[in-house]
Amino acid sequence: MNLSATILLAFGMSMDAFAVSISKGASLHKPKFSEALRTGLIFGCVEAITPLIGWGMGMLASQFVLEWNHWIAFVLLVFLGSRMLIEGWRGNDDSREKAPNRHGFWLLVTTAIATSLDAMAVGVGLAFLQVNIIYTALAIGCATLVMTTIGMMVGRYIGPLLGKRAEMLGGIVLIGIGVQILWSHFSG
Repeated sequence: MNLSATILLAFGMSMDAFAVSISKGASLHKPKFSEALRTGLIFGCVEAITPLIGWGMGMLASQFVLEWNHWIAFVLLVFLGSRMLIEGWRGNDDSREKAPNRHGFWLLVTTAIATSLDAMAVGVGLAFLQVNIIYTALAIGCATLVMTTIGMMVGRYIGPLLGKRAEMLGGIVLIGIGVQILWSHFSG
């Protein structure tokens, strides 16, 4: 795989994380750049690790991974999205000032895993190609770091406009990504 294909793959893999990071940034109370960078690092690390895991699994048992990855991603994304919808529904626009300043580490890791399962499936496919998986995984991780950090900062400016609805919108985005993953699996 050449450099341009690797870069396109890396940024393609980071699009789910970008969409989710906008909603994550919007649901916080004026997130700082350091929080955006922290989120980007968490998402980037997870997104860099999952193709390596997928590549290793592809070497061992590709059929099982390809059979179940869409269901795992769907369940995780719908669970997290539903949680965000419920939290958004409970609050009102006045509670925007009470929004947290940062997300918990494990919530970010879980969300990052849910959005990076497609990278694991790509890793399975890469196991059958002549690619340097380390460079490819690093490219995916770096692209995700950049896109997630930018997404968080975009969300910072969208959040005050949407109020508490930002969290509900984020939940809808997560559920939508989960449904899209399942739909694309079944539609071929």
